[in-house]
Amino acid sequence: MPCRCNSSVTSAGIDPWRPLAHVVAMLIYKIFRRPEWDAFCAAGQTLGAPVDLTDGFIHFSTAAQVAETAARHFAAESDLVLVTFDTDTLGGALKWEPSRGGQLFPHLYRALNLAEVVRDTSLPLGASGHIFPEGLP
Repeated sequence: MPCRCNSSVTSAGIDPWRPLAHVVAMLIYKIFRRPEWDAFCAAGQTLGAPVDLTDGFIHFSTAAQVAETAARHFAAESDLVLVTFDTDTLGGALKWEPSRGGQLFPHLYRALNLAEVVRDTSLPLGASGHIFPEGLP
């Protein structure tokens, strides 16, 4: 399956960065370093980054958490990819568990498939931190 770089569903009139009020599903986010993203695109699936492999699950963040995740774990990194996923497509292997400050974070206990990507976009590093797409965070 080819890489879906900068794929989007906006042509259908859906804003992939903000769940609509009538949609029950929630969008969550994974930050990949460019080589990790490229490997995911090439293989069609991933068990995540080295930290994910060490912890035994794939780390995600909500829209409210993703900026802090970027600042805490990717502060000096400029070639990142922000990838969006819909919680409904991830199934029962997605667990919400306490982490930073007791906040619940989404963790996936299985491989992630490229077909589950809703959108991917570059996450550049600016003078005062990462530059997120409009509407995030």
